[in-house]
Amino acid sequence: MSNGSSITEFLLLAFADTRELQLLHFWLFLGIYLAALLANGLIITAIACDHHLHTPMYFFLLSLSLLDLGSISTTVPKAMANLIWDTRTISYGGCAVQVFFFYFLMSAEYSLLTVMSYDRYVAICQPLHYGTLLGSRACVHMAAAAWGSGFLNAVLHTANTFSIPLCQGNALDQFFCEIPQILKLSCSGSYLREVGLLILSCFLVFGCFIFVVLSYVQIFRAVLRIPSEQGRHKAFSMCLPHLAVVSLFVSTAIFAHLKPPSISSPSLDLVVAVLYSVVPPALNPLIYSMRNQELKDALRTLI
Repeated sequence: MSNGSSITEFLLLAFADTRELQLLHFWLFLGIYLAALLANGLIITAIACDHHLHTPMYFFLLSLSLLDLGSISTTVPKAMANLIWDTRTISYGGCAVQVFFFYFLMSAEYSLLTVMSYDRYVAICQPLHYGTLLGSRACVHMAAAAWGSGFLNAVLHTANTFSIPLCQGNALDQFFCEIPQILKLSCSGSYLREVGLLILSCFLVFGCFIFVVLSYVQIFRAVLRIPSEQGRHKAFSMCLPHLAVVSLFVSTAIFAHLKPPSISSPSLDLVVAVLYSVVPPALNPLIYSMRNQELKDALRTLI
């Protein structure tokens, strides 16, 4: 195949060779997907319906749940369809759409998690200025910036990736269309521009990560100075779920993209991809609701 225009479809990685294992993977994915839909849907509905939760923290949490619903719906339904119909194909256009929405939603989610760390920093370290720094207009602007940065990042990567000539077949070693796997099919030297964009994205991700770390250093310093044990417990309850979500998101994504080639294999790549693309959207609602009494009360009222 001389270039990308001659490719009409890609072949995704098969989960299993036997029909029994394919059906087992289908039911496993279906269970995770339904759990993510239910949990994120409940959080969105509870926050929207309970006026006590109309605060910046819960506004950002609602946005996060929307992004989680979108990201898991970008990859899992197609994987389930391939499993149930015993096929591996995805059209060229469908692959481009999947790449765009996956990188759009994942980039926006990471930007939103960075914004949420700033929200926690202001709430703990500058509580008297919270209403000024995080008014409704400021919250909308920060959320829009997170979604906008994700959109721009996705447009750049998708347009650049699918303009690269592909000479190495059409089989992807992943269960969804992922840019590093598509670059493996490119002609020699033609992928360097996209690699440059990926490196730039890594620097931006690292910058956001440093911002989150510095925010939490200041937060923990402030929390440890709180005299009452009850006050410290409340502060930790506000911050630890967000820190857990950030840690889960960053650790799995970094390992997926920066693991040494010597330990890379199709089965390991598949497991790691599931960990960073499927598990977080399903676990995030559980992490946020475990220690948040206000959210628990709203969910009980809703249910």
